[in-house]
Amino acid sequence: MRPITLLGTLLGLGLMTQAPDLLAKNLVFCSEGSPAGFDTAQYTSATDNDAAEPIYNRLVEFERGGTAVHPALATFWEISEDGMRYTFHLREGVKFHGNKDFTPSRDFSADDVLFTFNRMLDKRHPFRKAYPTEFPYFVSMGLDKNIAKVEKTGPLTVVFTLNSVDAAFIQNLAMSFASILSAEYADHLLAEGRASDINQKPIGTGPFVFQRYQKDSQIRYKGNPAYWAPEQVKLDNLVFSINIDPSVRIQKLRRNECQVTLHPRPADLPAIKADSKLSVLHKPGFNLGYIAYNTQHPPFDRLEVRQAMDMAVNKQAIIQAVYQDSGQAAVNAMPPTQWSYDKTIKDAGFNPAKARELLQAAGVKEGTEVTLWAMPVQRPYNPNAKLMAEMLQADWAKVGIKARIVSYEWGEYLKRMKNGEHDIALIGWTGDNGDPDNWLGTLYSCDAIGSNNYSLWCDREYDTLVKQAKQVTDREQRTRLYQQAQQRLKQQVPITPVAHSTVNQPISAKVKDFRVSPFGRNDFSGVSVD
Repeated sequence: MRPITLLGTLLGLGLMTQAPDLLAKNLVFCSEGSPAGFDTAQYTSATDNDAAEPIYNRLVEFERGGTAVHPALATFWEISEDGMRYTFHLREGVKFHGNKDFTPSRDFSADDVLFTFNRMLDKRHPFRKAYPTEFPYFVSMGLDKNIAKVEKTGPLTVVFTLNSVDAAFIQNLAMSFASILSAEYADHLLAEGRASDINQKPIGTGPFVFQRYQKDSQIRYKGNPAYWAPEQVKLDNLVFSINIDPSVRIQKLRRNECQVTLHPRPADLPAIKADSKLSVLHKPGFNLGYIAYNTQHPPFDRLEVRQAMDMAVNKQAIIQAVYQDSGQAAVNAMPPTQWSYDKTIKDAGFNPAKARELLQAAGVKEGTEVTLWAMPVQRPYNPNAKLMAEMLQADWAKVGIKARIVSYEWGEYLKRMKNGEHDIALIGWTGDNGDPDNWLGTLYSCDAIGSNNYSLWCDREYDTLVKQAKQVTDREQRTRLYQQAQQRLKQQVPITPVAHSTVNQPISAKVKDFRVSPFGRNDFSGVSVD
């Protein structure tokens, strides 16, 4: 790399204010959107979770690039014979970050675990009263009801007591929402009357220390010199350069203005692969792009209307145009690589004539207007929501439904969907922990309404099956229950599954040991640049 190129890149990003240090290890990640904040328990979007990932640790974490859970802030844990008590033994000597307004006076301890989870459990918690927030993952997985209490039995020992067996409990604690916050920092913010700063001026124990954030521009982090796993910090500076346009991200990658990016347009992949300075990492997509029908908005509160909309979708045409060589048709409510997937489930098939008959029989008038919400950003499960929406608009026009396409900024889009303002929405999911409940419970259960259940669908028969499956530990028994739940969901059509996509991640050839996560995370611990 020529020195002038490196200088231009670093100065343009504001990484240096004095003489340039050409020996500093710097990496720029061209991300696709602005996070709503860094208090990761509040959010479910990968954009938000990616931005918080460098800052925090959890009690347990997924291995980089894999699905296995390994110790992190907890060095080991014990589970009682009845599966109701989890005892975590915490890592000693872990340091919290500081900032210009806060310097920690103690190391990580059980008090920080208690603060992190009690804030989510107790609506009367002093910090939650000062900074009222919702915790969609925590609630949609039923943890607010199932965790009976969290106790400290020593300065470095914490015990979680459950009300019922939760077969996915350890995997759930490895997810972003369970990132451990500093109780001392929270007390400091409360005393200063600035509780909301926990979301905009984050403090964690992670490999990178938050510096500052400019919306729609960049996020800056510095390598943490006091990190408890120093071999994982190989960068001096990490910058998220925010670029909504995929073509801009690729141009910056080609010019070495960033070294890692995501979500390329399928049409751009051949040229990227042909560039010797770049590399494209591949992974089968553990994801699903789907259409969510708001079952609380007429006429989608009627099964036959949802069936008709589903039959009118020309899925193969959408996959060819939107996903090209990077997608496969989805039939079910989760990907076929998820254990317990029911292979016997079949689509109703593309049948516009039958769809029109069903709509007429249901009394839906020709020209009925509905809103169709299209995401403003690329996601692994949907590389071009605008094009997909336009194709759906044309499909549904052929059966007498007039769809008006609506979009908002990404954070606003999610917020309004959770409030149920849409008629139909394009959305999707990348699995978080490898457990079926992360799909069938988190996305479609009654508890998930107001968080990740964008169909606002509550079916008691389905819900009972999913809850039973979570409370047994035998995988064969869980599989049978989950397959029954999948059959029920397919019959009731709260969603139309569209596609699973292959994840393609372009990076500079200079980047070493970056690993594509099956859960769609971008993790820069252990990553270096030549």
